[in-house]
Amino acid sequence: MKAFLLATLRMSVPYLLAASAGVVSERSGVINFALEGFMLVAAFVTALVALATDNLWLGALAGVLGGALYALGYYGLAARFRANQVLLGIAFNMAAIGITRFALKLSYDSASNSPRVAAEATLWPLVVLALAAVAWLVSRSRFAVRLTAAGDHPPALLAQGLSPTRVRATALMLGGALCGLAGATLVTSQHQFTDSMTAGRGYIAVAAVVFGGWRLVPVLLVCVLFAAAEVLDFELQAANVFAPQIAQMLPYVVCLLALGLRRTTHRAPLALGE
Repeated sequence: MKAFLLATLRMSVPYLLAASAGVVSERSGVINFALEGFMLVAAFVTALVALATDNLWLGALAGVLGGALYALGYYGLAARFRANQVLLGIAFNMAAIGITRFALKLSYDSASNSPRVAAEATLWPLVVLALAAVAWLVSRSRFAVRLTAAGDHPPALLAQGLSPTRVRATALMLGGALCGLAGATLVTSQHQFTDSMTAGRGYIAVAAVVFGGWRLVPVLLVCVLFAAAEVLDFELQAANVFAPQIAQMLPYVVCLLALGLRRTTHRAPLALGE
């Protein structure tokens, strides 16, 4: 049981960070389907810089910056062209797969993975600090009030002389940075970058945001549930209880059931997607 709990905690880290990014982004009024792409780009940048400098901390910092910049590009297109944010998010996810695959081949002459990344350092302190900072930002800071206003009633911000666009851009960059840290933790745990290594975690994080009613604590608890399902998937495969294909479906089945059974009085931000 102890091993299962520790594995669940370790497996939940990318979900926790990506879902936190989703909460911040969507409470500002921006639908963020691009969490998967943010993480994937950041993971590649992390591995690239870590291998070039032989320093995981520099790699993680580069990944955080890469995720933030990719997120800013996403919001720039959404705001400038009034694009459908769901379709734009899917496009950014697909673009991330293509970009990282091309860069992987160009940088390491491999279509599957990078060289091994030395991971003596641990990113746990950064993860804990990031989650604590997000919890404070969305509940007790002045930014939380502006975030809620941007998501529910942008004219209220304009009446105060503040720009909803600036608040949303800040929220997206913060979300991108969190996804960047999530991507860095994937590289740390797997000791390399592999093609499409996010493996749908960003989509599951989006589902956690919806199921948790856009509230940070319930969303994080849902992420732990999904991580536990993923760990159980590995244990079922190891025990040969079911065919591997059936066991691999478990996290996604849990995700679909959670969304299908969702009952909450908490609504989405009123200006979400506008």
